[in-house]
Amino acid sequence: MNKSIVSVITIAFNEKDNIGYTLSSVKEQSYDGIEYIIVDGGSTDGTLEVIKEYRAIVDVLVSEKDAGIYDAMNKGLRKATGDYVIFMNAGDEFYDRYTVETVLNNGNNSDIIFGETKLIDENRKVIGDRKLKAPKIFTWKSFRFGMSICHQAIYIKRSIVSDYDLSYKLSSDIDWVITAAKKASTSKYCGQYVAKYLVGGVSDQRNWESLKERYQILKKHYGFFPNIFAHVYIAIRFILLRLRG
Repeated sequence: MNKSIVSVITIAFNEKDNIGYTLSSVKEQSYDGIEYIIVDGGSTDGTLEVIKEYRAIVDVLVSEKDAGIYDAMNKGLRKATGDYVIFMNAGDEFYDRYTVETVLNNGNNSDIIFGETKLIDENRKVIGDRKLKAPKIFTWKSFRFGMSICHQAIYIKRSIVSDYDLSYKLSSDIDWVITAAKKASTSKYCGQYVAKYLVGGVSDQRNWESLKERYQILKKHYGFFPNIFAHVYIAIRFILLRLRG
């Protein structure tokens, strides 16, 4: 059995109605090598009271004002001591109680381990799968046609991650994964669902701004002309998906 420690990081701000699902999901995990870190932005709606109900499973709790979601994520990374890091934000859940155990034991100690994601709504109903399927083989070039792996479905060795770039407000997670992937020697697709992602986050709500940031990030990593070609492909794919309903 893989004995790696996984630092699970949850970011929250006024998430009283959602965070209990995430806390319960972490508590139910069969894998006993979890370091659980919660970074709260100074919630005033009762979020901290919900967290206190699960205090026995929380290794680190930070509750203070931050400069946005990626600043909070950086705080979580700096507290992490595990071999791997995974972000499971308020409202998100592991796919089932064996998820972390299965991911780690099937991951071959790879630098990056990843899987598929189910989308859920605010009523916890499964909407379906993400439009983009995770690639069977993942490299830093795999995101050139879109973020094919959900942030909540990718485990990355802490030794190759860096801070999130705070110049990006909505899509820094794309830059973060690509930057880490450039340092990775190995990656492993675990071939199963590993996360339930709660739709309706800030990037979903401010979609146009998020898309503009993504364009700049992909241009930085892949170059101007390859990025133009990729976005023509993405636009055609989007139109075809809409036509198919």
